[in-house]
Amino acid sequence: MSKIKYYIASFRLRTLPLSLSGIFLGTLLAASEGYFNWAPFLLAVVTTLCLQILSNLANELGDLQKGTDNEERLGPIRSIQSGALSLKEFKRTILLFVLLSVLSGTALVSTAFESLLSTDGLIMLMLGAASIVAAIKYTVGKNAYGYHGLGDVFVFLFFGLLSVCGAYFLMTHRLSISIFLPATAVGLLSTGVLNLNNMRDIENDRLCGKRTLPVILGISKAKIYHFCLIIGAFVAMSSYMGLCGFRPFHFIFWFTLPLFLIHLKKVVQAEGRGLDPQLKVLSLSTLLFTLLAGWGAFHF
Repeated sequence: MSKIKYYIASFRLRTLPLSLSGIFLGTLLAASEGYFNWAPFLLAVVTTLCLQILSNLANELGDLQKGTDNEERLGPIRSIQSGALSLKEFKRTILLFVLLSVLSGTALVSTAFESLLSTDGLIMLMLGAASIVAAIKYTVGKNAYGYHGLGDVFVFLFFGLLSVCGAYFLMTHRLSISIFLPATAVGLLSTGVLNLNNMRDIENDRLCGKRTLPVILGISKAKIYHFCLIIGAFVAMSSYMGLCGFRPFHFIFWFTLPLFLIHLKKVVQAEGRGLDPQLKVLSLSTLLFTLLAGWGAFHF
């Protein structure tokens, strides 16, 4: 395998659809109210992809430095762990994506608002900076929050609340309390993907001192928690649609329910490596859930 293929493997392309779910939903909800601009939307997509790849690279580096990426790990072999890429090459790639995230994010804010120095512009720049720090600090550093059971909180905040509300705000330049309901739905489903990943790696994480929620709760309670996340997402999105009216088309996202039920059945039955295929299933189901919810919004 060439180095390019190892770089692509470290980008973890299967995580990218999930990262875009919140951007798509926030944009669709804004568009349903008559607010849409192609330039901020495309720049938001590019910025989100850069941040997600940055997070994936930093996660691999942090886990390697802490000894969590080892021969006992059940996920795909990592590029540095296998020796395909040097530590120096990998750190350079991380710096490249920090720079790309900064450039893309700055262009996004300058396009969406009259001035980078406006109140709205400064707030979005600060949130962008926080996103970069959060992407790196998940596993990197002495106080990496992913090693202290806080990964779920940060995924909920950044993949859910910030992603949906941020995309909506970039288009409309305002926020409503109700928008936090669909943002909560996306945050819960995104947290479910992290929880699934952590359930898969529970034994190795426990041995390496990585205190994820499944390690803290135990596998049985982690699976109950997983059920609650998915049920909560449907409740939150249904509540939002209910506030906007009870026309049947508003609830078209419920057509994804069979996908989630099959997924939950597989989660109950599987352990360890058997959970790995469900990461892709849940990510794509979440993307479909958000696209259908956004489409339904056009019928308000």
